[in-house]
Amino acid sequence: MATRVRPVSKRCAVIGGSGFLGRHLVEKLLDRGYSVSVFDIRQSYELPGVTFHQGDLCDKQALLSALKDVSLVFHCASPAPSSDDRLLFERVNIRGTQTVIQACLDAGVQKLVLTSSASVVFEGTDVKNGKEDLPYAKKPIDYYTQTKIEQEKLVLEACNKPKGFLTVAIRPHGIFGPRDPQLVPTLVDAARQGKMKFIIGDGTNLVDFTYVENVVHGHILAAEHLRADSPICGKPYHITNDEPIRFWDFMSEVLVGLGYPAPRFHLPYTLVYGLALLLLLLTWILRPVMSFKPTFTPMRVALAGTYHYYSCEHAKEHLGYKPVVSLKEGIARTVASYPHLRRGA
Repeated sequence: MATRVRPVSKRCAVIGGSGFLGRHLVEKLLDRGYSVSVFDIRQSYELPGVTFHQGDLCDKQALLSALKDVSLVFHCASPAPSSDDRLLFERVNIRGTQTVIQACLDAGVQKLVLTSSASVVFEGTDVKNGKEDLPYAKKPIDYYTQTKIEQEKLVLEACNKPKGFLTVAIRPHGIFGPRDPQLVPTLVDAARQGKMKFIIGDGTNLVDFTYVENVVHGHILAAEHLRADSPICGKPYHITNDEPIRFWDFMSEVLVGLGYPAPRFHLPYTLVYGLALLLLLLTWILRPVMSFKPTFTPMRVALAGTYHYYSCEHAKEHLGYKPVVSLKEGIARTVASYPHLRRGA
């Protein structure tokens, strides 16, 4: 079908709009005067001015109904990074994204903003002030990263100025904030089981954690700067709080804020990583006779014990990006939003 291009409007669609980031994005878009269509496999809330479309990401006809009269699409649908379901990641992040691109072209969408991840350049070793020109990871740390690399390539390569279809990718890192279903609940669950007593490594490794409102801000800036004469077309941009923090300091601030003790005892990084590799090998050996999912994985050890923080200089230069919520304020808001997870609650 030939591409149809319509005049730019303030009607947009958020694919994955029922998720953690997606819902925050929808709320901010409404505040900025956009009318919003949400496409997701489930509907988790209702908001005035939002039209919900439930469907499968690989169903182009279902997508087309959500993209009617839409000029801008945000694609932030993805399985949770903690999943180990390779087939699900491939179906959603690769096949689903191929379907999204084709549906956008058929519907005459002009702009596609992808939620990618800074992990696409992370291989489990130190990344300090990493820039967007770092090569994609040759040995991705998990299925999530592996498929996010392919997803980002698909979206950026689809950018076609002559056809009036422009794309950009936002690479956040360590998203946290109110309604986060992953980081804070998982951290508290581990603390309640007595598993948050140890620091992996010497505890000096700096990482990026990014408050969700800043990630949303980066997405909207990218959408509003995405024009045929803009240098951002077909490019990725790191979006973080631009305040690298020691990994274990961040964890401690959240835990202490919720009434749990901070980790105190150090374990050598190489020892812990080696044990995680042995456990992974054991799961492979035992897979024919029994199945279990270890929570103690090499990927999680690497994330906890290495440096991984990224430069936002390109986003500042090309998007005018500046975090709107500081790390300290973001942590305070996040802790306050989880009274039910406080110790003793």
